[in-house]
Amino acid sequence: MLVGLRIDVDTFRGTKLGVPRLCATLAKHGITATFFFSVGPDNMGRHLWRLLRPSFLVKMLRTNAAGLYGWDILLRGTLWPSPIIGKKLAPVIRAAADAGHEIGLHAWDHHEWQSKVEFWSVEQVQATLKRGVALLTEITGRPPTCAASPAWRCTDNVLLAKLAYPFTFNSDCRGESIFQPIVAGRALTQPQIPTTLPTYDEVVGRQGVTAENYNDFLLGGFRPDGLNVLTIHAEVEGILCADLLDRFLRQAQERGARFVPLGEFVKRQPISLPQRSIVRGEVEGREGWLACQSSIR
Repeated sequence: MLVGLRIDVDTFRGTKLGVPRLCATLAKHGITATFFFSVGPDNMGRHLWRLLRPSFLVKMLRTNAAGLYGWDILLRGTLWPSPIIGKKLAPVIRAAADAGHEIGLHAWDHHEWQSKVEFWSVEQVQATLKRGVALLTEITGRPPTCAASPAWRCTDNVLLAKLAYPFTFNSDCRGESIFQPIVAGRALTQPQIPTTLPTYDEVVGRQGVTAENYNDFLLGGFRPDGLNVLTIHAEVEGILCADLLDRFLRQAQERGARFVPLGEFVKRQPISLPQRSIVRGEVEGREGWLACQSSIR
């Protein structure tokens, strides 16, 4: 049973502390994964205004966000200038690439994308992609092979803008199967590999799921006859929950799971993929809208 392992790296702290720890853990288990890096300014602290929204406040309290992420993430870009992650931590990103992991672009500015992308034109999306691709190429010596929209916030303009880059696939939404996205009746060439499994912060603290039984809950969601794509975060599984991830990988491998970079699915995909639109939806435990694979064309 193949399990695609996607690692989102959203922040300066996640890059500096989480990525090296994740690389060490993955090496211990003989696993390579897909890292999606945010490489521009870390402005994630600017999300604090969302505390005015009851659903976001509940999530912050439910997941103990201050303990899980650290105050330096929660305040980044508010009380002091935002560092350019790719400039300050280029050796960390380069080391992940040199270790054989698949490297993709998450964003230039994760916060800006998450809060503004729904209003951007194709040209505005291309402008921010251009900055991220250029810096990631400079760091690793080769262009990123794929991209993933932060917080699964993707629009038709995003899909069209990405066609300007030779991405072999994108991972912009939640869904159940690999598909060819449709925009205005046109099937685009870059396939979508959606996240199929919930993330730690979406389920812990809800419906009886705790840090102690989270691994069992997640393993119970694997589909031997379907697509399995797990997204973890450098800020969570790479730092405070690193030991939890270590145990999870061992337990999953003992049950026959083989973790692979998402690009492995592209190599194995059929010649003809189902065609689906990407629509707005909601996921329990996550605040706000996100892109989802439509069930029909």
